[in-house]
Amino acid sequence: MPTLNPPLNPVVAEVTARIVERSKATRADYIRRMDAARDSGAGRAKLSCANWAHAFAGQTIADKLTAMDGSRPNVGIVTAYNDMLSAHQPFERFPDIIRKAAREVGGTAQVAGGTPAMCDGVTQGRPGMELSLFSRDAIAMAAGIALTHDAFDSAIMLGVCDKIVPGLFMGALAFGHLPVVFAPAGPMPSGIPNAEKARVRAEYAQGKVDRQTLLESEVGSYHSPGTCTFYGTANSNQMMMELGGLHMPSTAFVHPDTGLRDALTAAAAKRAVELAKTGDCRMADVIDEKAVVNMIVALLATGGSTNHAIHLVAMARAAGVLIDWTDMDQLSAVTPLLARVYPNGSADVNAFQAAGGVAFVARELAENGHMHSDVTTIMGKGIDAYFQEPSMVEGELVWRDGVRESLDLDILRPASNPFDTEGGLRLVKGDLGRAVIKISAVKPENRIVEAPAEVYETQEDVLADFKAGKLDRDVIVVLRFQGPRANGMPELHSLSPAMSVLQDRGFKVALVTDGRMSGASGKTPAAIHVSPEALAGGPLAHVQTGDVIRLDAEAGVLTTVAVADLDARPAAKRSAANREASTWGYGRELFSAFRRVVTSAEEGATVCFSREDED
Repeated sequence: MPTLNPPLNPVVAEVTARIVERSKATRADYIRRMDAARDSGAGRAKLSCANWAHAFAGQTIADKLTAMDGSRPNVGIVTAYNDMLSAHQPFERFPDIIRKAAREVGGTAQVAGGTPAMCDGVTQGRPGMELSLFSRDAIAMAAGIALTHDAFDSAIMLGVCDKIVPGLFMGALAFGHLPVVFAPAGPMPSGIPNAEKARVRAEYAQGKVDRQTLLESEVGSYHSPGTCTFYGTANSNQMMMELGGLHMPSTAFVHPDTGLRDALTAAAAKRAVELAKTGDCRMADVIDEKAVVNMIVALLATGGSTNHAIHLVAMARAAGVLIDWTDMDQLSAVTPLLARVYPNGSADVNAFQAAGGVAFVARELAENGHMHSDVTTIMGKGIDAYFQEPSMVEGELVWRDGVRESLDLDILRPASNPFDTEGGLRLVKGDLGRAVIKISAVKPENRIVEAPAEVYETQEDVLADFKAGKLDRDVIVVLRFQGPRANGMPELHSLSPAMSVLQDRGFKVALVTDGRMSGASGKTPAAIHVSPEALAGGPLAHVQTGDVIRLDAEAGVLTTVAVADLDARPAAKRSAANREASTWGYGRELFSAFRRVVTSAEEGATVCFSREDED
């Protein structure tokens, strides 16, 4: 299949060129280190006989004999399996599938190690959520520990959900001299309609239905193994891994526990062995500036998770690529919105896949010059392979071209007739700092809010005032001391139902916070990830209740109105109770060092890389 090379959108070209120039030193240093690792030879060849014997002591006789040959590729599996996450439960059986497939093509495969894998759906609104973002870097470190045995010729990463894929991605890039394949598990079948789920949540927030009714609704939504079916961070991860060139094509949204899913997992294993034999398509070559831009564009074109305004910065930095929110904002301005998937529409990812899925999005973006076609992927040169879809024919995995026309224009549209001419993410800035806002689900009439501020330190206090009727007015809720240095930057998704109810009552409302929302950011305007954060001396620390704030997502403005002395005011101090609550309990004390050294949200909120590394 010939590789496409259509004219590239000039803004995409300009942003890419700027990223290349900005990253010149860090990218060159990264490639130098990866070249040195590659040139030092295969890890298994450098291990002593005692080292190598240790590595295979627990394997089958057949695998030991293959390993003793000394020339056969060995694939390292890094797994985020647990059965707390429905999306990761299928990974329990994946290693056996991978081992068998590797043997069939003359290789071996071992579980090199496991990583933690938090479920944000369980910790939402709970103290554990304050460890969620930090878990990404812990996962990166765990992946690095797994692969540092240096006994592998390629790797397979098993992960799906929110912080897990970014963490695996960052950890794997530390071993970017190896080919690396990501293998997901797929979404669960569709449950109750998303609109019904949102209705019950809103009624519970208003006290109109009891907890049992809410629980029954939630169980009807999250009901079986597989990824949650809304288009949040987990499914945004899968879209990006696909169009970043690390998946087998159209792997993201195939259900677990099916013959097709097992065949795709086996194909991923065989591809990892093949790439180990040839030395082609190492991860350092797959993930470059163009691939990073393609991942951003894929996210924007599908209305993906706001969490990636943070994750992508850290993920790119792991490859020596430096990006910022201005890059994302400018790409968003020229990226057509091709998908409406809940919470940006009523359909779920299963309906998206049925309408044409990732293969359709890839073709539309590439053929219309919105993404780079001349990239390296695990499938080789060019993006063309990702226009294909897999199927089973008489028990065999076969590939065919994906649909050229959407099968449901309410869910998926071509670039010539998008839902919007721009992506769903914007940068807003002003005297309150820099923040991002997702507008793909926010109606135009709700994108500009000017109202008095009501300032809080905890989401519990916000919800208490909501229930007491104190927020029944035009208001901008300012929730500060929620940044990475303050408390690990938890998602504030539990505020969404309350804010939605206020908006539905006819009030002009918005949220401004140095914390995160979630991949399910919805219909109310929220300026999130405000940087610098309040605890780092950011302007939010100077805001007082009653200050008028203007959030204008159309013009990209986040500012106070007629507040002349904002910088001159003394910064508010975090309450002792808030500080204590964010320091101890639920494992938070174990991450005190992370809170001290973590970078800002726009720098990726990471402890893996710091400015000192670039001195």
